[in-house]
Amino acid sequence: MKFSVLSTLVANALSVSAGTILWDGRFNDMSSATDLNNWSWGNQVGPYQYYIHGSSSVTSYVNLSPDFKNPADSGSKQGAKITLDNTAYWNGQNMRRTELIPQTTAAINQGKVFYHFSLMRKDTNAPATTREHQIAFFESHFTELKSGWQSGAPGVSDPLLRWCIGGQTKWSTEWVAGVWHNVAYEIDFGANTVGFWHSTGSDALTQKIAPAGASTSSNGADWHVGVLELPRSGYSDSNEDYYWSGVYIESGSITTSVAGPGSPPGGGVSSSSSSSTTKVPVTSSTTLVTSTKTTSKVSTTSTTSSAPAVSTTPSGCAAAQWSQCAGIGYSGCTSCAAPATCKYVNDWYSQCL
Repeated sequence: MKFSVLSTLVANALSVSAGTILWDGRFNDMSSATDLNNWSWGNQVGPYQYYIHGSSSVTSYVNLSPDFKNPADSGSKQGAKITLDNTAYWNGQNMRRTELIPQTTAAINQGKVFYHFSLMRKDTNAPATTREHQIAFFESHFTELKSGWQSGAPGVSDPLLRWCIGGQTKWSTEWVAGVWHNVAYEIDFGANTVGFWHSTGSDALTQKIAPAGASTSSNGADWHVGVLELPRSGYSDSNEDYYWSGVYIESGSITTSVAGPGSPPGGGVSSSSSSSTTKVPVTSSTTLVTSTKTTSKVSTTSTTSSAPAVSTTPSGCAAAQWSQCAGIGYSGCTSCAAPATCKYVNDWYSQCL
């Protein structure tokens, strides 16, 4: 009997924590969202870089509470509500966005890793179905979630939450209020593949899409925990709330339990010492918006936007890698420092890649 009980406890422990946590973004070491204000380029502390947001106070865009987490996520003491309001315009752009970036020197962009998070919406301040939203994305947009009407698609609105590789929909479901969607991106940076794991509520993650080829490009400081909303003429802003829980990155075998793994020593939070922080230079625009070529359960028509309007290039100017280099209303460098080249994404954004 004792052996049976011990075996059960061991099996349960293994089912909860199968991998090794590389970075822990579950907000366990934060007393409130105002802790994000402690981070700066000169003082890179805490689990997140906080610079992509509007001009109001941090609590206009990020708030923490036990009420904001998936109840099945016992590894998190609280979750985050990330908000877009009428001030959520970063750095003079015309796209609303609130995003957090992992602050870590861990090898989250090497080998085979799993990027975990849970996401939920409510009927109150629901994300608009009439605009494209890019969620939990990388700068090169090789994989991400999207919601709402997809740029270039026919029709007016789209109720789906979808997972994409390179802007192409590989999985989708109707995004219903009050349902927690548990997600893991299975990324093999060496093999250049990405797969998709998913469940709802308290159910264990299962693989929905087997690893497929992708341009897995990341510098380890470009995964965006948050949302970017593309502009659309004729559709006014409204407040939107996105609820996040169980955000962490692990290597090894995937943790399929939504309860999540135990916290590592120190909670995976970087200190201000040089040995535990990454100082990555940032230009005025660090994030590209995704391709308008879209595959949808609502419509299977794919469209490609025309070439972007490009402003006059400043004399002798070359944008650094990862920087914006073209787009409507853009007035910066339109050539890139070698070896990067300017890659078209859509009419609003091209990036040095």
